[in-house]
Amino acid sequence: MIEKIRAMRTNKWFKFTVITVCYLLWVIWLDNYWWLLGLPIIFDLYISKKVKWAFWKKTYKKGEKRNILLDWVDAIIFALVAAAFLRMYFLEAYMIPTSSMERSLLTGDYLFVSKFAYGPRVPETPLSLPLVHNTLPLLNTRSYAEWIKWDYRRLAGFGFIKRNEVVVFGFPHGDTVLLKAPQEDYYKLARFNGHENIERMLGPIIVRPTDKKDNYVKRCVAVSGDTLNIRDGKVWVNGTPQEPLPGIQYTYTVRTNGTSINELTLAKWDISYKETAFEPELPGYRNMPLTAHALEEIKKLPNVVSVVQNNDIFPHDYPDSPLAIFPFTPTNEWTRDNFGPLWIPQKGITTPLTVENLPLYWRIISVYEKNTLEVRNDTTIYINGQQADSYTFKMDYYFMMGDNRHNSLDSRYWGFVPEDHVVGKPAFVWFSTDRYKSFPKNIRWGRLFKGIK
Repeated sequence: MIEKIRAMRTNKWFKFTVITVCYLLWVIWLDNYWWLLGLPIIFDLYISKKVKWAFWKKTYKKGEKRNILLDWVDAIIFALVAAAFLRMYFLEAYMIPTSSMERSLLTGDYLFVSKFAYGPRVPETPLSLPLVHNTLPLLNTRSYAEWIKWDYRRLAGFGFIKRNEVVVFGFPHGDTVLLKAPQEDYYKLARFNGHENIERMLGPIIVRPTDKKDNYVKRCVAVSGDTLNIRDGKVWVNGTPQEPLPGIQYTYTVRTNGTSINELTLAKWDISYKETAFEPELPGYRNMPLTAHALEEIKKLPNVVSVVQNNDIFPHDYPDSPLAIFPFTPTNEWTRDNFGPLWIPQKGITTPLTVENLPLYWRIISVYEKNTLEVRNDTTIYINGQQADSYTFKMDYYFMMGDNRHNSLDSRYWGFVPEDHVVGKPAFVWFSTDRYKSFPKNIRWGRLFKGIK
């Protein structure tokens, strides 16, 4: 029996059949039947063998010494192709660069992002070097070519984005970046300093397609069709408060009797003394980040006099001026802690358009959904040259927020996240390091292969 199984596995027709079935399933999943032109190649690889497709490989005679260099070339090419395929359709590695999701995700966490969760996007720019996102390391030049560009399309996945799920997505304002400050929000800097000034100081500007924007990770607090409201820092969706999540934290003003809190005590709640400073003149800490659990514990300390949540109310404190908070209108009275009510646009739904509510949807209509939009005489809206008093959305949109609510640049600062920006769902943390510690103490062993909630 074992011999029959071994003979079947080595039979060229059996291998051809298995590979062909898998390939056909992949083509059906892609929903692009031009890929059926690859079937003759598979037939030749396994059956006819007329063309040497892997031209770099050498066929050895019995007893001939192997060429180590060619073997390495073959192994590297296979690894690059396999890694690029996996990264494009299944899993992508991502590192948490900032503290916007603490304490749910920590700065220095390395994640695997599942693209199967919501379905992988077909690349908009398929001509791209493998294993890099948008920039070649050291050379500081783009890693992709735009000779071929495809329209947005998403393959079938396991499900859809749900409220309170952690999501990886392309930074909505990342279509335009500054060469000397690629991590900064170009549009925010331009609003405060003027487009020409910012380009002169930090330019030139770089324009990126949707699939080559820098990736962000946040929690989806509201999905398309929801109505979001933030009251004194607490999120409400459709009139219901957000369910308690252990990783959510706010900053607090912690007053003491004049003495500082022991660093080891703070470390118990993962608060680094480098993230919050004791101010003798207060006395206490002006911006201490605390989860609900840490808040209750710190109130119990004998030298703590009071703990008050920092709550941004109108009028704004810089930098949270009306030009910083979405939708960036001078009369806007929303703040990071008191925001909305805001309806999240949904595919197929038509909304009335007025000059007053147009700032909410301007970027959706003109940038994400690629229409020509203008306002004539400050009163009349024109879309693609036609007068318009309503608009029907072509995509679903989402509202994303970081769990570190007072240290997160999120949808409160740049608005909606379109569905074509969604990359995937973080699956688990596979490695984690603490930037404030030296090796090997910087490795967070307890976070290795930790799931994400």
